[in-house]
Amino acid sequence: MVVCCSGRLFAQDADVLIRKVDDHYNHLSSLRARYTEHYAGMGMDRSESGTLLLKKPGRMRWTYDQPVGKVFVLDGKFAWSYTPGADQAQRIPAKQLDDLRSPLRFLLGHTQLKKELDSLTVTSDGSGFRIAGVPKGMSQRVKLLTLGVTATGAIERMRLEELDGAVTEFAFSEMQENIPVKNEDFVFTPPAGVTVVDGLPPI
Repeated sequence: MVVCCSGRLFAQDADVLIRKVDDHYNHLSSLRARYTEHYAGMGMDRSESGTLLLKKPGRMRWTYDQPVGKVFVLDGKFAWSYTPGADQAQRIPAKQLDDLRSPLRFLLGHTQLKKELDSLTVTSDGSGFRIAGVPKGMSQRVKLLTLGVTATGAIERMRLEELDGAVTEFAFSEMQENIPVKNEDFVFTPPAGVTVVDGLPPI
């Protein structure tokens, strides 16, 4: 159920916006965007950036340029994570993934925000809107996921608040939609001397 208050959005307007987001990404086959990521929590405060590449069905690649060489790849079956300087790369079945980037996975399938987020709320935010809720299956870790969307339904920002107080924020720019993308772009090849181990990828 969408919860809206006076001074925010009427339920009908909220439903229209949610459908715009659903329709926008359900008609998307691929996406390339620049991103910045900021994490604050657990005694850390760091900012990173890079390029995000999405391709349906079920493929995602985060290529970091800060730090150079860091990658997070979802090839449809497995998620792979590697940080430069490490002697191991992490691998985990996609269905078992509990990573802070995983809420974006709903963009890789049939998007239905009302089914993906519990306690869904919609509020206006200047020229755009905020859609917030708790991702299904992540309530033991995530307190709130907030999506910053445009009036046309494009997601420009994402904020994840964890139960332990940590906050991760993503901002997306230079978005290119329905561009030619190859499956080979989502193949992870470990650097020389790096072994692959099964486990959860780091944040």
